[in-house]
Amino acid sequence: MEIYGLPPFPDYELLDSGDFKKLERFGLHLLSRPEPQAIWPCSLSESEWEKLAQATFTRKSDKQQAEDGAWKLKPQMPEQWFMSYPLGQHTLRFRLGLTSFKHVGIFPEQAENWNYLYEKLPQLKVPNPSVLNLFAYTGGASLAAKAAGADVVHVDSVKPVVSWARQNMEASKLENIRWTVEDALKFARKEAKREKIYQCIVLDPPAYGRGPDGEKWLLEQHLPQLLEACAQILDPKNHVFILNLYSMGFSALIAQNLCRHYFPFAQNIEFGELCVTDQAGRNLPLGIFSRFCSTP
Repeated sequence: MEIYGLPPFPDYELLDSGDFKKLERFGLHLLSRPEPQAIWPCSLSESEWEKLAQATFTRKSDKQQAEDGAWKLKPQMPEQWFMSYPLGQHTLRFRLGLTSFKHVGIFPEQAENWNYLYEKLPQLKVPNPSVLNLFAYTGGASLAAKAAGADVVHVDSVKPVVSWARQNMEASKLENIRWTVEDALKFARKEAKREKIYQCIVLDPPAYGRGPDGEKWLLEQHLPQLLEACAQILDPKNHVFILNLYSMGFSALIAQNLCRHYFPFAQNIEFGELCVTDQAGRNLPLGIFSRFCSTP
């Protein structure tokens, strides 16, 4: 099992973590957000957090898993701004925004998987490999794949989020990503019926969610069904596959076992945790993954 920390990312920094929250720098701005896995004490004092944080998210509920709430902003803190990530000869640009669910439009720990896509996709024996990004959110993986020269299909069930991803593409000076607003499971099954083949699939499913027509997504119930559909559309000879899971209590071994079962042709399976290290040297776990590629 591997543990991957944050690659070089000048526009992002985890300053402190603890007491079920984290203090982060996104570009020029410092944000305080809840973090249910940061159960240790903070390194900085409460007064230092209050002094440093330009925006603080507070949940509406006291429950650690509750994500809806509101932001408290200091003067001159914008509700939207941009940050960048250097990727090879490219610079990915992301518009950030303060949402009512504590998210800001980027998951920095995923930079490790962006690097993986950028490295592995050009090694495939297929020019302009086809990439399917499911639960694609604001498009970090889509941008990385497009920067690597792939043909990208970006699927998310939330239309405003897909529009947000398009803005990121344009800000990154990329083009021609195919945008699809649809339920991920429904789309994958349609592609299987069409006998469509992709050289790369990226899955980043939430623990629960809703499709555009009210379709219910429950990770434990529907992930095996989605992987079964993906196994029918992933090129068995030339491929890259990434599965990310954020559900607390899930082990990376679960992700590995799922990949081994549904993709028996998979070689070089990696699995483990993604984390970010704060200034006190503590590794904050932010998700598990399993991934494999047909090239070494």
